[in-house]
Amino acid sequence: MQNVRLNNGVEMPILGFGVYQIPPEETERCVTEALAAGYRLLDTAAAYQNEEAVGRAIRSSGIPREELFVTTKLWVQDAPAQEHTERAFETSLTKLGLDHIDLYLMHQPFGDVYGQWRAMEGLYREGRTKAIGVANFYPDRLVDLILNNDVTPAVNQIETHPFFQRTADQELMRAHGVQIQSWGGFAEGRNNLFTHPVLSAIGEKHGKSVAQVVLRWLIQRGVVAIPKSVRAERMAENIDVFAFELTTDEMASIAALDTGASLFFDHRDPAMVTRLGGVRTTG
Repeated sequence: MQNVRLNNGVEMPILGFGVYQIPPEETERCVTEALAAGYRLLDTAAAYQNEEAVGRAIRSSGIPREELFVTTKLWVQDAPAQEHTERAFETSLTKLGLDHIDLYLMHQPFGDVYGQWRAMEGLYREGRTKAIGVANFYPDRLVDLILNNDVTPAVNQIETHPFFQRTADQELMRAHGVQIQSWGGFAEGRNNLFTHPVLSAIGEKHGKSVAQVVLRWLIQRGVVAIPKSVRAERMAENIDVFAFELTTDEMASIAALDTGASLFFDHRDPAMVTRLGGVRTTG
């Protein structure tokens, strides 16, 4: 497995397994199969309501803790953010059954962002999480957070796929030492991604699926990916992307697919801010 080095020296696999939208009753089986397929980066969140199942799969796997990289995420917290953030972290840690988190992300750029971040800085300094980062931060919010706090986020997990490529965002992150990570790498199949003629033609040339082409494209860009699947054969296929390479022309062909716009929602849309900011997770 290829790794990336975060801005604090921590090594993170460039390809992992995400559990977004996997029901809790299926999550343990899926994570168990993903670990058997060779995944060592696992990505969950308090908002996914399946941290306990992820923890059970980790414990039953017998894989040494030091070989795993576990990410979970903090949902929007009310003031006093420090108290609420620390409580949320403890809840996630207990549900996962772990003694530390490898990467703790602020899930949304809403609520008392600075209070949340400073509480996360405290967790990081105490060694309870090896790295901290954010998700869904657009460049202006990310730079402002960096300029007004002590610890620069190690990761920004954002929507990134062939139709919304975030190239300029990635360059800005690189300049500030922030690792880009993709969510929605397959665009959830929108725009007919899995049958797209450009992606299909590239896949046929290499004897690979469209999913493998997309993951290879992300990896060659230095983007950490966390594809989800509930089928063991797809998990095995998705991790089998390190023995081929896309050409410069193929990378350029995929680059031409960029629309520059989200296929899901805009975190700068007031209606979306209202919707996401009003959701609270349960303990």
